[in-house]
Amino acid sequence: MTDEKILASVKKALEGSKGRKFKESVELAFNLKDIDLSIPKNRVDMEIRLPKGRGKVLKVALFGSAELVEKAKKTADTTFKPEDIEELAKDKKRLRKVANEHGFFIAEAGLMPVIGKNLGVVLGPRGKMPKPMPPSADPSAMISNMRETVRIRSKDRMTFHAVVGTRDMTPDDLAENIETIISRLEKHFEKGRMNIKSVFVKTSMGPAVRIIL
Repeated sequence: MTDEKILASVKKALEGSKGRKFKESVELAFNLKDIDLSIPKNRVDMEIRLPKGRGKVLKVALFGSAELVEKAKKTADTTFKPEDIEELAKDKKRLRKVANEHGFFIAEAGLMPVIGKNLGVVLGPRGKMPKPMPPSADPSAMISNMRETVRIRSKDRMTFHAVVGTRDMTPDDLAENIETIISRLEKHFEKGRMNIKSVFVKTSMGPAVRIIL
């Protein structure tokens, strides 16, 4: 059953935001308390599959051998063969563009060292280093899951954000996604909900509405 407090906050955020000519994202803003983020294990860096999806298509790219690339052609948005890696590394402008246009990357496990060496300087800071997979695996399921996944990172900040969907999704679906994220965060922190000072929901351009936990 949907949490009524969360649902009410979502509805208020949607109603209080003017319509835009583009598909707005719906986001959460978290403020933490009583936690030392200088200790790496306390920081948030997790991937969460949203039960109701993201509301818009997320691009996924794959690095792999000719065989793996062939398997991924129907599901991956972009594919790169081993020989493309050094070419990308030489063209930092193109590499940054590729990194910004794709939400997630997958790579054949054996290519991870060369990707780290050549592309890590751009992909690493963005939290977009590829997920390794065996060359014999079918990438379709992994890619489908990634399209419904969000990555949340706090780094060393007590405030961070998370995308939970888009404005054209129903309030119930957005509320379910929000519940999923809050639940995962509570399990991550030593004091659970007590480490979450406040949570706000808003559209990209709209006012923030506090969620009462």
